[in-house]
Amino acid sequence: MPSTTLFVLLLPFLAALFAPALTRLFRHNAAWLLAIVPAVIFWHFATFLPEISNGEVVTGGYRWIPAFNVNFSWFVDGLSLTFALLISGIGVLIVLYSGGYLKGHEHLGRFFSFILMFMGSMLGLVVSDSFLMFFVFWELTSITSFLLIGFDHKREASRRAALQALVVTGGGGLFLLAGLLLIWNVTGISELSLLLHSHGALADSPFYLAIFVLVLGGAFTKSAQFPLHFWLPNAMEAPTPVSAYLHSATMVKTGVYLLMRLNPVLGGTAAWETVLPIFGGATLIVGTLLAVRQTDLKLMLAYTTVSSLGLLVMLTGFGHEKAVAAAVLYLVAHSMFKGALFMVAGGIDHEAGTRDVTKLGGLMSAMPITFSAAFASAFSMAGLPPLFGFLAKEEIYAGLWQPGAWPLLLTLVAIVGNGLMFVIGFAVALKPFLGEKRQEFSHAHDGPVLLWIGPAVLAVLSLLTALFSGLTHRLISIPMAMAVEGEKVSVYISLIPPIGIPLLLSGITIVFGIVAYRNLERMRAAMVATLETIGWGPDKGFDQFIRGTVRLSFAVTRVIQSGRMEFYMKVTFLLLIVAILVPMVLFDELPAMPQWPERVALYELSIMAIAAVGLIAVIFARDRLTAIVSLGIQGFAVALLFMLFGAPDLSFTQFMVETLSVVILALAMTRLRLTPTDHRPIGKRLSDVTISVVGAGAFLLLLLKVTQMPFDLTLPEFFSNYSMSIAYGRNIVNVILVDFRGTDTWGEIAVVMVAGLAILSLIRISTKRAAAAIAANDPNDEERR
Repeated sequence: MPSTTLFVLLLPFLAALFAPALTRLFRHNAAWLLAIVPAVIFWHFATFLPEISNGEVVTGGYRWIPAFNVNFSWFVDGLSLTFALLISGIGVLIVLYSGGYLKGHEHLGRFFSFILMFMGSMLGLVVSDSFLMFFVFWELTSITSFLLIGFDHKREASRRAALQALVVTGGGGLFLLAGLLLIWNVTGISELSLLLHSHGALADSPFYLAIFVLVLGGAFTKSAQFPLHFWLPNAMEAPTPVSAYLHSATMVKTGVYLLMRLNPVLGGTAAWETVLPIFGGATLIVGTLLAVRQTDLKLMLAYTTVSSLGLLVMLTGFGHEKAVAAAVLYLVAHSMFKGALFMVAGGIDHEAGTRDVTKLGGLMSAMPITFSAAFASAFSMAGLPPLFGFLAKEEIYAGLWQPGAWPLLLTLVAIVGNGLMFVIGFAVALKPFLGEKRQEFSHAHDGPVLLWIGPAVLAVLSLLTALFSGLTHRLISIPMAMAVEGEKVSVYISLIPPIGIPLLLSGITIVFGIVAYRNLERMRAAMVATLETIGWGPDKGFDQFIRGTVRLSFAVTRVIQSGRMEFYMKVTFLLLIVAILVPMVLFDELPAMPQWPERVALYELSIMAIAAVGLIAVIFARDRLTAIVSLGIQGFAVALLFMLFGAPDLSFTQFMVETLSVVILALAMTRLRLTPTDHRPIGKRLSDVTISVVGAGAFLLLLLKVTQMPFDLTLPEFFSNYSMSIAYGRNIVNVILVDFRGTDTWGEIAVVMVAGLAILSLIRISTKRAAAAIAANDPNDEERR
């Protein structure tokens, strides 16, 4: 089974490789073949339903980096199984819908590849166990969604929306990475399945607040919580299949998945039960109000997705068992009705040529299947029986209606939010279809089966899951709620709810929704006027942030990238000095001053004198060629010291390096002016001398400190013991260079080669420029040419 699960997780990525070829062969009908991939995945995870419903979990994986306790591992419980079934099940319908919606598109094969890679990233995320695996797939969802949102890359709006989504969610990914590393450091645990059993390890930690903020940074950016909600509606620049998939079962719910997954270990605290409801409730209200303002069908649905995500976050953080059950039910219901309504919006746009709800009407007779699916999905979105959304809404009010002012406030927020979603759901489902049919829509019809099979199937599923709610709860709702709550949870809501306050609140919501629907145009005008009065919003703020970042980068670049080698060298040496001296001074690690040896051999003094003479010659050289030759004296002096202290191989290497360096530099300098060019004023010379002396002193202190430390024989003994047995060489230095450090040596050779090519290119360029200059000044002088 572990090997099968691994193959299933890799299957979407494998299918993405062959999608373009299949599309070239079968064109849009390749959708039928490619849909087999998510269908197989759905069947594989569906086989886990019996054991997951019995409270068990399915685990597996392989050791990845044993030294750091990093594994490629996964585990499947009620939460991850539900997400996997939604991702793969709705993925089947989205792949089919894509074939119909993008029929004839020149890049349809590329689109199939992107959507399959995105599907594989989402599946990997929700079943990941190890922190590293979870984060890798988390970032893959951001990257693949960037490709999908910017699929129509020739349009500036698409490119902007894709970049915005990547910046926001990618920035949140950095927060999440820091949070996961901090959790790992605090608990010593690197897998989610083990973390869920460490009760109190995080909540009682002094680092809890930091972990909490970092996790929220990742979750809120991904699930578009206010005020970071702006990227999600802008993502509607993507083709409709992408919108339907992102908003129903995939990326936008990853933040909610993260919060639900960590609820057993991070939940139950005052911070959790305060911050999540506040931001979730604000997102719910802001999303629905902004949805009322829109006239584009996709934007209306996009803003209600924002509000639905806020509702899920609010319920997850409320801290009551029934609220968790409500979040579970609503997540499943939302996946079905929102996926269907987005595909309906795309079908209307495909057939009528517009998504503007104020210009649509009378399509019911021309598109009866699409209308039926839209009407049923709107019933579920409005929380009306006999659809699954009704069960979710009843459980929402049962979970929120608790004693106290705080639950009462959140209940009122839920009533307003649900009522406005009632309005938007029926505005999308009724206004395009009712009324008189306009002449310009005379050609509209239901379209091919690929366009309507998705919303029709989801509408039917929403009905069946409600009718057979007992089976749904046993297989889906209860196992998922238990995983979120971390303990046993009962879910028994059905189409025949108990008489009580929750049912009364549902009635109030419906009445409010009907009244608001009848006054939709007035509400829209009021929202337009309000937003125009406010003027500024997070979306504009994002553009200002990007412009400010670009300007700051230009300003910083002008300072640190002046184009002068002298400046770069000064900064480099100053930073080296600081890096060496500051830690030594702060931590009292300055070396003890060595004593002058009692006896120094004459030849040793001679070599030091030669080095000193070479140094003086370099400093006072009148031209570059003399300086280069004098500089070689230093290298030869070091080579002599190597030889005297018993390292003939290093000495030989040093002689060769210095000889070649002098020769190559001398050859290069013959192509350049060798006359003196140092026109620095006295102030600059003094500063350069100061930096040189201080830098040399810093390195001297560092070397003295190193030589005064106890010598660690671990590496010398390792090389001495294994150079023959492993590398079959008696010359330890050669074995180190060729075998133990073979890759490093290869890299050094590559660097030398690149440097040589660069020098050759510079010489050729300078030669050509010199020739051109001579020809321009005196074109008749053949000798100078």
